[in-house]
Amino acid sequence: MTVNIDVLCVGHASYDLVFSASRHPGANEKIAADSLLSCGGGPAANAAVCVAKLGFTSAFAGYLGRDLYGDRHIQELKDYGVNTQLIMRGAFPTPLSAIIVKPDGKRCLINYKGDTQALSAHALDFMNVAAKVVLFDGHEPFISVPLAEQARHRKIPTVLDAGSVHTGTLALLSCVDYLVCSEKFAGQYADDEHNALSQLAELAPVVVITLGERGLIWQRGNEQGAVPAYPVTAVDTTGAGDAFHGAFAAALAAGMEWQMLLRYASAAGALCCLQKGARLGLPSRKAHALLFNQPLSNNQLTKK
Repeated sequence: MTVNIDVLCVGHASYDLVFSASRHPGANEKIAADSLLSCGGGPAANAAVCVAKLGFTSAFAGYLGRDLYGDRHIQELKDYGVNTQLIMRGAFPTPLSAIIVKPDGKRCLINYKGDTQALSAHALDFMNVAAKVVLFDGHEPFISVPLAEQARHRKIPTVLDAGSVHTGTLALLSCVDYLVCSEKFAGQYADDEHNALSQLAELAPVVVITLGERGLIWQRGNEQGAVPAYPVTAVDTTGAGDAFHGAFAAALAAGMEWQMLLRYASAAGALCCLQKGARLGLPSRKAHALLFNQPLSNNQLTKK
């Protein structure tokens, strides 16, 4: 039986331990955390939850270990209404992230994968899942590249969450319809974000570079533009990009007009900064609607 969903999110799932601290510790320094939050994480897994919380249907495809953290995460995904039939369980550990968040919302992160490897090309069977949009985070390249090629053949829009330059994101750059990059990725790829935008636009039909509190820039064919960020006071920026990508893919599935789509995704990213913990900060449909319906000035559109 085929399962029809709005967005299929393919890639990384982890379990996050989020510590709040007055500052990031220095070398050989021990400090005490003010609080601890624990929840599921990972770019693609967070995006799947964001899609579900915004009122759309989603599935996550990736790996979770047969361990305590894997059990907790898969139950969390089910509680949010994310389809979990494409999750591979195994003996290798569930990736674990330790995140330290300062009062200004800035963070540092340590990720542990142990001997957990990327899934093989034929590890998952996607035949019984029909998605309107497929979102990749680049962390499962062996299943992602052939799936992206299949989606292109079937005219299913594909999105790449390019958080940083690594083997997986580089393999998918020219395979997707929408290349949505972080400021970090742009800085690693070229000497500045505008050069990165023009260079990446030679590889993908549509490129978006998110710039945090500076908003975003984009290129689509011969059009270029910029959208300012929603003004918020950040508590924790962890997961803001995941929220943006999930909302971006959901808006694509809904057939939203381009400028509205960018604002829709930007609102989700901004709202995620208002709570500690990526998963807990992903906005509900109601909270998102309240911010999204506020006017956002300074939208810019230019022709090359």
